[in-house]
Amino acid sequence: MSELKISSDTTDFEVPASLDEQGKLTDGCVRRALATMDAHGFVVLTDLLSNAEAAFGLDLIRQTIDDPERNRCSFASETDNRYLRRDFCSLPSNEPVISFAATLCQRLEGVFTEYCGRTRALLEVITLTSYRGSSHQYIHRDPMGVISLLAAVEDVSEEQGGTVFAPGTHGYSGAEYRHGGAADELMRLFRIACNWHVLRHNLKKLWRMRKSGEAPLADGEFLDRVFSTRWDQHQPNLLRFVLGKNNEFSIRMLGPRTLWKLYRQRKTLSSRFRLVQAAPRKGTVILYRSDILHAGPDNRSPVPRRLFAMSIARDVIDAKYWHDGYSPHPTLTAEPLCLGDLLDASLVQRPSAAPERRAKALVN
Repeated sequence: MSELKISSDTTDFEVPASLDEQGKLTDGCVRRALATMDAHGFVVLTDLLSNAEAAFGLDLIRQTIDDPERNRCSFASETDNRYLRRDFCSLPSNEPVISFAATLCQRLEGVFTEYCGRTRALLEVITLTSYRGSSHQYIHRDPMGVISLLAAVEDVSEEQGGTVFAPGTHGYSGAEYRHGGAADELMRLFRIACNWHVLRHNLKKLWRMRKSGEAPLADGEFLDRVFSTRWDQHQPNLLRFVLGKNNEFSIRMLGPRTLWKLYRQRKTLSSRFRLVQAAPRKGTVILYRSDILHAGPDNRSPVPRRLFAMSIARDVIDAKYWHDGYSPHPTLTAEPLCLGDLLDASLVQRPSAAPERRAKALVN
């Protein structure tokens, strides 16, 4: 996106996955992954899944998308979902889905158990599918106290909208003392500055789409995305922006004092914070702390972008905040699962690992 300076170099955040004979990350790999997450708020684990395993995950996503009765997610991109710009859906807690989720958790056990107790809840298992014409999300934080996972089940290009992160903006005890004690204020200003560019980008894109043959707007879509009274935190909705009814970005965040601070601190912000877009290759898994500043970009490619995702609580999370940022499938709500359930699961129906890894079947 030309409105923002975003680097596509994720070298500093990548850790090549190394598995032991049990098919889990080696101790050395776990240490590197934890150090990267602690320092930056996220880690990119390359080649964690074999091609067969990634293909299995992709098949699960396609089965969900093809189901006319699929359970649409109730957060972040409701308008995009409604106009088929995105397909954010929760996956059912059936045997193949839980087996795939358990494969990931057991492989990443050394990382997950550093942050999450075995009794912590599985908050959701979802698919994040994005099509051309979707909106770029505002830079935001998810509800705190969660470790989230994104698995690339096929190659993701920059144009398809790989997730954008702001390294080092996650929270931890003492984090507010960074940057000379001004960390919270500087991160607030950085977020506002970024989201001003996101708003401009989305509005310009929608205006071009009015006469575009590549991703034409549906009847009523322009008004629904720009002037609707409907709740949606990640649309370029000018009405809700002016009324101050968007918690991610609105005019009430742009008072005279804030605008003056943005001007005075512009060089500081550009030198201390940056945005990095992770466009992962097939088999790559990204783990991130939920309170890091991040966003799901728009898909500018004719090829759909598909990601498998799930989130596990680090802390006890009140249901009010759980449902504010996560969308469990009704089957998961009816029969809740925790990290321990996934770590102890017998993977009867699972994809086969690459033979060169010589990883044993993860059956307890």
